[in-house]
Amino acid sequence: MRIFVDANVIVAVLNRQYPLFPYAAKILSLADNPRFRVYTSPICLAIAFYFAEKKCGTMQAREKIGVLSRKLEITATDSRTVQSATSNTAIHDFEDGLEYYAALQSSCQLIVSEDVSDFYFSEIPVQDCETFLDNI
Repeated sequence: MRIFVDANVIVAVLNRQYPLFPYAAKILSLADNPRFRVYTSPICLAIAFYFAEKKCGTMQAREKIGVLSRKLEITATDSRTVQSATSNTAIHDFEDGLEYYAALQSSCQLIVSEDVSDFYFSEIPVQDCETFLDNI
């Protein structure tokens, strides 16, 4: 199964944010399971870096993002992604639109986000961490 992980899930792991941390960490660990392909985008990594850098400094944030970028599959964010996000008038948050179309372009079957309602326009399922883990 191909899943796309939103920035808020990654931030929860990098910054050990409770009570979400254990659920989010389990989801990222699915990258080691051959039944799953876990994707994120360069934008999600940039957002996660920003928040990790504030909490633990530049060097440690770089190390954490480096580890993640070797474990997770990284989607493309290209002109097609941008055009799709800008042309869909149902999308009000551009960043969420970029994430959604990056997930679609990578054939992801589900998006995992703690902001499920932000993806009201999604044609693929969107679940929070706990719901996703309960369903697998």
